Amino acid sequence: MTAYRFLQPLDVLFLRGNKLFGDSGSFGESLVPPWPSAAAGALRSWLLASDGVDPQAFARGAVRHPSLGTPAEPGAFRVTAFHVARQTETGAIELLMEPPADLVLTRDTNDALRLSPLTPQPLPAALDASSALARLPILSEAARRKPAGGHWLTQRAFAAYLRGQLPETSELVPTSALWKIEPRIGVGLDPEQRRADDGKLFTTQAVHFRPGIGFLAAIDGAELPARGTVQLGGDGRAAALRSADFAPPAVDLAAIAAAGRCRMVLTSPGIFPEGWRPPGIDAEGRFALAGVRGRLVSAAVPRAQVVSGWDLANWRPKPAQRAAPSGSVYWLDELQATPDALRKLAVDGLWPEPCDTAQRRAEGFNRFVFAVWS
Repeated sequence: MTAYRFLQPLDVLFLRGNKLFGDSGSFGESLVPPWPSAAAGALRSWLLASDGVDPQAFARGAVRHPSLGTPAEPGAFRVTAFHVARQTETGAIELLMEPPADLVLTRDTNDALRLSPLTPQPLPAALDASSALARLPILSEAARRKPAGGHWLTQRAFAAYLRGQLPETSELVPTSALWKIEPRIGVGLDPEQRRADDGKLFTTQAVHFRPGIGFLAAIDGAELPARGTVQLGGDGRAAALRSADFAPPAVDLAAIAAAGRCRMVLTSPGIFPEGWRPPGIDAEGRFALAGVRGRLVSAAVPRAQVVSGWDLANWRPKPAQRAAPSGSVYWLDELQATPDALRKLAVDGLWPEPCDTAQRRAEGFNRFVFAVWS
């Protein structure tokens, strides 16, 4: 059973990415939202502390936790979602999502926001391109518009998007209403003399969240306390954690199966063996994974990210891996699947069979949702 927890920062957060910093004059940029592995690390540490498990013994593999397993062989614990969220006046938790890659946000001549969809179209016979797919996602616009960004979809807008509808711009929330970035000066330390090291000043970005703004995490395979405090991000900054009564936006999988086509939308970065291509796709674009078959005809994938992190158990950086960003969209037609098979694939995520990276799977990567292709 999936457990939902709302993490609300109690202080500024230092949500570091995979770039080294700390040298004199260096700059540490924050990654907002952070990778789901940040939530996985915070929740696993909290779970070990709550259960009275020695973290050093766990790191050595000397102790096996009933839900977490060991660092080398993860147990049933799995982060299945990690998103920006806000608490409403009634106390309910509302999801906030970045616009997926097939939604283009622009401003018209009156500076009003406008959302437009990308539509997969076959190239005319006179044109040629390097794309390996049959169609290209094309924006059909009568006039050029200024690109816009820095806005998030409300849960209601995202639910409309999953149904194949175009969200209303009134359902967009500016990033400035969610958090602001504050530069902070840090001082490098001399580990031997235990004092500030001469000439080692650096700058980092602190993320100051607005009241009621935090993160929603979904966890499978573990019994979690209803309330607590976790360390989230760098420098051990605290976030309050409490259970959340939350229902994710519903998707009519029966209608998708009957239509024979769909979109797959990444909700976390996808670490795929073949770069931007999800597993289960052959050289001809045929998709077959976990009882779901179809044909990949188009994809909207922004520039690849590099995902890394810090391995606390082995005290070393995690391998740097290229990933398809969250919000990437894949269009499938000739879909052959039952609603149960679609549901199972969405629950398991886009992982090869058998899964070759159990640790990254537990951390919440390769998650997606089905959406109607209208």
